[in-house]
Formats: sequence, C-alpha cells, structure tokens
Amino acid sequence: MKEFVTEHQSPYLDLSAEVTEILYRGKSDFQDILVADTKEFGRMLVLDGVFQTSIKDEFIYHESIVHIPLFLHPNPKHVLIIGGGDGGAAREAVRHPEVETVTMVDIDGKVIELAKEFLPEISRAMLEDDPKLTVKVGDGIAYMKQSKNYYDVIIVDCSDPVGPGEGLFTYDFYKDTYSALTADGIFVQQTESPFMHQKLVKDVFSCVSDIFPVTRLYTAFIPLYPSGMHCFTLGSKHYDPLQWTPSRRRSFATRYYNEGIQRSAFVLPNFVKDLLYGAKAR
Repeated sequence: MKEFVTEHQSPYLDLSAEVTEILYRGKSDFQDILVADTKEFGRMLVLDGVFQTSIKDEFIYHESIVHIPLFLHPNPKHVLIIGGGDGGAAREAVRHPEVETVTMVDIDGKVIELAKEFLPEISRAMLEDDPKLTVKVGDGIAYMKQSKNYYDVIIVDCSDPVGPGEGLFTYDFYKDTYSALTADGIFVQQTESPFMHQKLVKDVFSCVSDIFPVTRLYTAFIPLYPSGMHCFTLGSKHYDPLQWTPSRRRSFATRYYNEGIQRSAFVLPNFVKDLLYGAKAR
C-alpha cells in the first residue's frame, strides 16, 4: 500500500508526495518534525505538516535567499541568519570570499541535529564546522533586539508565520532588524507565495517599506512550495536592486543563481505590482 506525506496548502488544496521511507517522526519543544524519503522530491523535511525543504529543489530557495542580497551588497563581511536550521542558507553564505562571519540563530536545536543527521547535502557547512560559521540555538527575535549596527546582511530564513515563526513577521521585529544592520545593510525574508498568501505579502511589504529607504520584492519558482511561486521581501538602507551593477565576479558554481537572475528576479508580474502598489502605479 502506498504511503504519502501531505501538506494542506490551503483549505482547498493539498500537495502529497509518495513516501518510500519515514526516517524520523517526532516532536521538539516547538513543533512536530518529520523527515521522509519521497519518490519525487527525495529526502524532505516537514515541520508542523508544512514542507520545508527537499534535496531535489532546495538549491533554488537557498541560492535565492542568500546570493541575491549578498551580491547586491558590495562588501558583505558579517552575515546573520535567523532560522535556517537545515543549514542551507549558511552553506551558501560561507561560500562568499568577502564574508568573514556567518551567525545562525535557530530556536529549535532538534531541527539542527536532524538536518546534520539526515540532510548532509544541505547542512554541509555545519557538518564541516566551517570556521566562518557560528551556530546558536536560541530565540532569533531576542537576539535581534540586542544586536546593533553590526551585520551587513541579515537573512530571515523562517518557517510560516505560525507557531515559532509568528513573531518574525511583525513591525517591531523589522525595526529591530533595521537597528542591527550597518549603515548600508540589507535584510531579506522569505514571505511565502504572492499567489496564495497575498495579505501576508502585502502586510510585510508595507511594514518593511515604512522602515527601510529601499524595499523590493523578488520571486523564485520553487516546486515544493504552494503554487510553485515564492517571494522574498528585501529591505535595504542604501542599495537598490533595480540599479544593480556587478561589483565582483562570482567565484563559485551555482545551480540556480546567475547574474541574469539577480536582475530578473525583481521583474514582477502585473498582479503582484497591483498587490504592492495598486494598479495606478504600473
């Protein structure tokens, strides 16, 4: 008999993947955790019933959330990752020669442990004890409050805005993020699907726009996530991605990201422009 793991993506839509083996099923102090081998996506991490990442398509997400802000900044020395317990964002961030330190703060140490055990391709920087990387188990919201004028790039690689991730989608959190950045710092957060989560996308964009001089939305197409269309909200104190010109050559191989993606990711369909700016702004 076939076995499936299912994410209820909306009250009217499910995505199911056929499972070959359940490798882990349990609870942490914060959430339900499942790791499964699937026929279509390979090994998958599922938190509270929500698909987080898969071996087959994780590179699209992690390269998008990391390389776009890091190549926008001309000299990103200090990087903070809030969340990102699977290690994929950290893996990509340490590849930049300019980056001197990467600090990752995730509230759920169990996710970090399981990623190192079952997702070695994604958690490689943690497994190899990369000298640039410091991993902290703790509250990212509290950590952000105490950080002032230090990080060049802050990446909020969070789960959905429920449970442990809820406080990462608030005006106060974005104000603290602004304070934690240097004078020309950049922040980016995954902000779900502009097709299926329009209120969230609009609300976050409005908050970030009120705080940061430059606020832009960019997209990537990630098969595992609701509708396949995912977006990221970027707040910048100085650099506008619409005015980007390369400041350095990419010295490492990527599977998704390239210089064309750096520009084209910010080209938005009209329905997304309407959502953010209203139809008159086209």
